[in-house]
Amino acid sequence: MTLFSRLVARPLARVVQAAPHPEVPAAVTFPEIPGRTRTLTIPTTQGDAEATVYYPPQDPDATPPVHVNFHGGGFVIGHYDMDDAMCRYLAANAPAVVVNVDYLLAPQHPFPAPARQAYEVVRWVATHGTDHGWDGGRLGVGGQSAGGSLAAAAARQAWENGGPRIGLQVLNYAPFDLEDPKKRAKAAKPVVRPAIVPILQGAYLPKVADRTDPLVSPLYGTNADHLDGIAPALVITCELDLLRDEGIRYAAKLRASNALLEHREFEGLDHAFNLLTEETARTREMYDLVARYIAKIPAP
Repeated sequence: MTLFSRLVARPLARVVQAAPHPEVPAAVTFPEIPGRTRTLTIPTTQGDAEATVYYPPQDPDATPPVHVNFHGGGFVIGHYDMDDAMCRYLAANAPAVVVNVDYLLAPQHPFPAPARQAYEVVRWVATHGTDHGWDGGRLGVGGQSAGGSLAAAAARQAWENGGPRIGLQVLNYAPFDLEDPKKRAKAAKPVVRPAIVPILQGAYLPKVADRTDPLVSPLYGTNADHLDGIAPALVITCELDLLRDEGIRYAAKLRASNALLEHREFEGLDHAFNLLTEETARTREMYDLVARYIAKIPAP
């Protein structure tokens, strides 16, 4: 562990964790969409993961696909309920079962624990559909920001280990190179400020050598070469986001391996606009896009 991580990043990350829960603006909560939910405890070798499961409107003749969602928060913040509106929207409009995961956080649980747990959660979901009302053979993974990183890590581990079969990965304004020190945002007051990146990174990655690991930085070096056969991806970037450029570059790498379904950029918007602004129409556009791809996850 570096001195910076021990004396600066980890203590400050704990302060960030204790900050008040941010409120999602009412305009992007879609209260007209009801939620039919239950809670689950998913066992993994890294520790149990709690999850809220969102079910679509009841159809006794249907077994819907399932989509595993990992929330954002820089690997440190645990407000997974901020994704409630998105999960309700996807469940109703795909339709699909959405499993929203409350995963392990740094600095208490640094890498590789969250990435390993994410994969094991996805593997569990793939094999327990009969018990819980979803089709584990029509499986998607996704996440926003740090959650997108964990979704990509889960998809990579599934690819490397020969399963489970994942039919879609949704990578939404996610980081793909935590070794890159040259990140630049276009917004005057960016949501992800350059000054916070070393703190979040130092909390999640106290060992410098881990910053180039493919489960952390799939863009680093040759990590993204020859990804043929990895789960097909929808990559979403925001024009003003600090993480935009690496999203564009990762989309290009996936395209080169025939693993890119679509790269969609949201012009004029910054990181997490669907959670922090009143951009109702653009948020709906994003969620409809994701829902369409979940609905098209093919059967084995």
